Amino acid sequence: MKEKILSTLHELRRFALDKGYVVSILFREEDSNLMRFANSAISLNTNEHLIRIEVTAYEGKKRASYEMITSLDQMDTMKKGVDTAAEMVKHAMPLDYTPTIPLLDEDFSDESGYDHALAAMTNTEKLEFLNQVSKGLETPDIKLGGIFSSGTNVQAEVSTLSDKSLYIKFTDTQVNAVLSHDHLKWEVIAEQSAQQKSDLNPVPLHEDLSFLLDHYLHDEPQQIPLGTYDIVFGAAAIADMLNFFHYIGFDGGMMKRGYSFLSPEQVGKKVFSEQVNIYDDANDRRTFPFKRDLMGMKRNTYPLVEKGVFLGFEYIQDEADEFGEKATGHTVYHDSLSMKGGSQKVQSLRELVSQPRDNDLLYFPFIHYMNIVNPSKGVITGSSRFGALFLKKDGSIVVPYNYRITQSLLDIFGDKVAWVASEVEAYNISSSYAARNPQAIVVPKFMRVNGLEISHSNSSY
Repeated sequence: MKEKILSTLHELRRFALDKGYVVSILFREEDSNLMRFANSAISLNTNEHLIRIEVTAYEGKKRASYEMITSLDQMDTMKKGVDTAAEMVKHAMPLDYTPTIPLLDEDFSDESGYDHALAAMTNTEKLEFLNQVSKGLETPDIKLGGIFSSGTNVQAEVSTLSDKSLYIKFTDTQVNAVLSHDHLKWEVIAEQSAQQKSDLNPVPLHEDLSFLLDHYLHDEPQQIPLGTYDIVFGAAAIADMLNFFHYIGFDGGMMKRGYSFLSPEQVGKKVFSEQVNIYDDANDRRTFPFKRDLMGMKRNTYPLVEKGVFLGFEYIQDEADEFGEKATGHTVYHDSLSMKGGSQKVQSLRELVSQPRDNDLLYFPFIHYMNIVNPSKGVITGSSRFGALFLKKDGSIVVPYNYRITQSLLDIFGDKVAWVASEVEAYNISSSYAARNPQAIVVPKFMRVNGLEISHSNSSY
């Protein structure tokens, strides 16, 4: 199949050259599978196979793209797509800059992120996995929901500037298992991300659900007072904040447009806690990495924050062209963000809860409907959901109704950080919208931040 894909792209390239076009041609193929649960039953079990061809034509400062869903045996249709993009660029408005055309200087192929066992996983195996996750936990009032999403992605590219090609193939899985109470309306969740079948393990998911279920069934629920709390964020919350952090922090184009809370003057200076170390690590297979970007640039480990020191912005090629900066190898569909673990020995929620506490702690595992309040200040907002706990200093535990924080990421990742867990895990932040683009962020399992304000507190679930 790889040979057929590349031969198809090279035939399209020759077609474009014969017509005098300057184009890049991007191939994206996905096999997507989704098993969805609701009310302790399979509510959806579907799969699809899609091939997309995107042709981008260039003419000086003009650029135009045309995308089609097609198949490899529809060469005439794909050639018409090349013609369409070439015709479109004639009528495009000129940019204020000259866009760089992809120039691949060597053939590159990477299938190290592909696992045949995961790609071939059957529906029966997926169902058995979820049955093991929820074994003994469902009741007439407590129902299982969630998803088992898995798939294979292939990306390939050629351009008229060279006869070289790029080819990348990888597999991914995202598992969300939710137990919800039919009448009380609370929910607890356990999640797992996998790049290989061997990454999948139902045991920790079952343990987390069982532990949370026990507390949600037996501990007192209450509205917590507004005020300042020491908060322990879980992996899901940390990953979602880092995802926004990347968007309104590290993105050079956003900074140039005034939507970043970081500035060029802060490069090389301590901006965050010394315990914060963040990288774009294309060598970590758990992040479904691209080891070459769409311009052919090599991607390795790109430091963003080390011991709290901000080291610089990322620039995709187009924004580097627009703002006169140097591209940093980030013209990819997703980064490979990774935050290093710290020194705090805590490997599980059960272990976190069992440790002695010097103060009351809010456990904030998942940020619901997180959004940006003020990008230039780094202020985000979101409410707790899916298993929040209030760990009292006296050893007791309360189940809090949902509460909301509205805080700056500069504070959350700044000097208020008390500790960072030593253990890390990959948290999947993939979206099921548009073309398949699996994404995971490697984060510490927990991070404690002292003195954060709760801006709202619900009086019920």
